[in-house]
Amino acid sequence: MVTVFAITYAVFAPFFGWLSDKKGRGFLITCGLLLFVVSNVLTGLAPSFFWLIISRVMAGLSVASITPLIYAIIGDIAPPNRRGVWLSIVVSGHLMALWAGAPLGTLLEQFVGWRSVFFVMAAIGAILAVVNFQTWRTIPKKHTNRNLIQGNILRILGSVSVTTIWAISMYALYVYLGAALYSENKFSSSEIALAVTFYGVGAVLGSLTSGQLTNKLGESIISKVALLMLTINLVAIGILFSSGDWVYFFLFMWALVGYAGFTSYQAQLASEYPDERGIVMAWNNTALYIGITLGSMIGGYVITNWGYSTLPFACAGLAAISLLLSTQKVKEIKKEFV
Repeated sequence: MVTVFAITYAVFAPFFGWLSDKKGRGFLITCGLLLFVVSNVLTGLAPSFFWLIISRVMAGLSVASITPLIYAIIGDIAPPNRRGVWLSIVVSGHLMALWAGAPLGTLLEQFVGWRSVFFVMAAIGAILAVVNFQTWRTIPKKHTNRNLIQGNILRILGSVSVTTIWAISMYALYVYLGAALYSENKFSSSEIALAVTFYGVGAVLGSLTSGQLTNKLGESIISKVALLMLTINLVAIGILFSSGDWVYFFLFMWALVGYAGFTSYQAQLASEYPDERGIVMAWNNTALYIGITLGSMIGGYVITNWGYSTLPFACAGLAAISLLLSTQKVKEIKKEFV
């Protein structure tokens, strides 16, 4: 169920991004929320696993037309000198939802059953559909027949490849963090939960603070400095992973600089691609999902062959590659497209 959802999202997000650049984003976001309602009602009523799969495909389609377009429409309407802050708020909200959603759903399921959880989500989706329709209906729609990606596809793919490598460097370690803390540090369940909490707080703070720094110093500078600090911090984690309570601090800093870089890079993409913002944000979200998937695979391979202690150093190398790609991308744009 999770796989078909993720694949559907990754495949169709670029299409909805392209369509939103041509026809407007608000209407597509509202339609996506209505489809979200239908898909969750279908999941709650599903009489068989086949219908569960169909409902998750529909859910993947709905989210593909919501999440990247929210990033894009915020990039459209935010004042240029406040774009970083506005996007950082959206990213931090997204992050908190990712962490809070699963435990809240699990808790709710204990009281009302798993089917009712999806009916609750459908009801929330219906409310959000009304709110978003009212919010975005005054945003002017775009109508253009111009091929927005003609001559830009390699540039776009090069830009979002930075996000893919960044996601691998973050999630190759994060996916196995609990197992690594148990294996290397003999952490208890409560200590692992505390470590993940430090990581989560760092991620939210990193996302929020990067918006202010981005507006003051520029998106490109903050994203590159954050990637450099991410590389250094992952090396430090590799060296000091078994140093006891210090690991909490390094996990906090890892998430802080990691998500500061992600948020500032989102703002950088929104600034660099004003006419293709929907396409680029959609491709960037697809790149993120690809990176998360590859990260879990690469992390498992490294652990199997070289053990947990090697993984932070491998992730540091990937973060350095992401930094190199971001620098090279700017040079290529100036040389070939300006």
